[in-house]
Amino acid sequence: QVHLVEAGGGLVQTGASLRLSCVGSGRTITTDDMAWFRQAPGKEREFVAGIRPLKSSASIGTYAPSLKGRFTISRNTAKDTTTLQMNNLKPEDTAVYYCAARSGGGNTWLTSEMDYWGQGTQVTVSS
Repeated sequence: QVHLVEAGGGLVQTGASLRLSCVGSGRTITTDDMAWFRQAPGKEREFVAGIRPLKSSASIGTYAPSLKGRFTISRNTAKDTTTLQMNNLKPEDTAVYYCAARSGGGNTWLTSEMDYWGQGTQVTVSS
């Protein structure tokens, strides 16, 4: 069983930056795929960014096309931590951000493919 805890959300103004972190416990998540999703009020949960295990040849970030260039995902396996750096935030980035993990791998990043979820952290961007 994996327990994920997010931190770092808050209220910021347009153009600001935030750094979200996700810490895993229960068992190591070193070999899991890690991802961030978000859910805005009245909308479905959507993929933000994902990252493979660091030993994988594909251990670079994958991003939702609309977010690439502003968001960066990274991980620190020594601390079982995954981070999402968000720059130049916009009001449309307002959502609850969730950390997720899966042990089975995959070529896509669907909510149904993730095995574990954190409780979410609120990000609010004011105009």
